[in-house]
Amino acid sequence: MFPKLKFPSMRDELIGYLRGLSDINYQYRAWVQREASDTFYDELDYAIHFLFDDTGLATDARSWIGLVLLGEAEAQSVEDVVRSINELFLLHGVELEDAEYLATPEWMRIVESSKEALAVFLR
Repeated sequence: MFPKLKFPSMRDELIGYLRGLSDINYQYRAWVQREASDTFYDELDYAIHFLFDDTGLATDARSWIGLVLLGEAEAQSVEDVVRSINELFLLHGVELEDAEYLATPEWMRIVESSKEALAVFLR
């Protein structure tokens, strides 16, 4: 699929998280109302852990070019998403429930930056 990438499946996972972060209706259904299939469950923590803990994308997205990212534009778009998440956590901490984060004024910046990032990835 992406032969020049070392970890194309991680790229697919990242795109999945960007889809979730960019869709407020999905967030309420999956994260707040917990509407899930028998084989699938999702919550905000999964996207956060992928960006901040499981990968180095939150601290150095550019180092993931060639591994998961195709170039500078994708790295910049991930940095924008991370910046919006960091701003939310700076203002509200890291202990709120998903529904509480979604109710903050800052949440829509995460949705918008994720939509923009997803558009970059899907070009």
